[in-house]
Amino acid sequence: MSFLFPPNCQEDTPIGAMPGCYRLGWRHGLIEEVAKARDVGINSIVLFPKVPDALKSPTGDEAYNDNGLVPRAIRLLKDKFPDLVMYTDVALDPYSSDGHDSIVREDGAIMNDETVHQLCKQAVSQIIFIDFFARAGADVVSPSDMMDGRVGAIRAALDSEGFHHVSIMSYTAKYSSSFYGPFREVWFFKNRYQMNPANYREALVEAHEDEAEGADILLVKPGLPYLDIIRLLKNHSPLPIAAYQVSSEYSMIKAGGVLKMIDEERVMMETLMCLCRPGADIILTYFALKAANSLCGEKNLV
Repeated sequence: MSFLFPPNCQEDTPIGAMPGCYRLGWRHGLIEEVAKARDVGINSIVLFPKVPDALKSPTGDEAYNDNGLVPRAIRLLKDKFPDLVMYTDVALDPYSSDGHDSIVREDGAIMNDETVHQLCKQAVSQIIFIDFFARAGADVVSPSDMMDGRVGAIRAALDSEGFHHVSIMSYTAKYSSSFYGPFREVWFFKNRYQMNPANYREALVEAHEDEAEGADILLVKPGLPYLDIIRLLKNHSPLPIAAYQVSSEYSMIKAGGVLKMIDEERVMMETLMCLCRPGADIILTYFALKAANSLCGEKNLV
């Protein structure tokens, strides 16, 4: 996963609560990180932007700026690595002056349909880039907002533009978790529409709805505390299941390693294996580069 700084920021900046993770500077930091990943067999990345406050608004209009941070980063990386598989986040929170995943009315009401309208424009903007009559863009868009009906609306918006080949990875079971703490050091976001951690039944309802609306991948977030949800979706859906090993999962392992309480590398690999065991086909993790290096080392020993 890649955190992006605005184009005028050239230097990588460390994230204090997530040792080893950085907000990547424009161009060199981003390209170098992706090159390192490809060298050890990782060819799929997810982009998360750090949008300047001056570009934020209550309706998050910057989300569908064709010359915005994410579209420009996609074109930069596709020009350098044409076969790179690019996932993007579809949500308003990085672009919202209120810090919400949705448009919120003055009385606090969540404007679901108005938000979905913005998300559709955002998804299309992440795919359609025309440069000397050549098109390049995201391969998978990932709505993480939890608005009702957004998967079907995004599918229709993509298809209407001829992007039938672009997949949708839906944040299907996104729980209102305390495990997102370090991530909020990167951005200050407010989460009001995520699922109750005690409610496992809702995950099935959301999965059936997302599948019917045209999702190609169902994602569970967080990962390790919700292994039962991964298995539940695996048992009830033919779609690939993704698991998101979130910031606190990463930070706890890093902290335990620094304090010599655990063997960081062995615990890292064990937790990733544990996400696979109940049925995760795809894992989003901040350990990707470190884990891939570890696996490459094991191959070299054989």
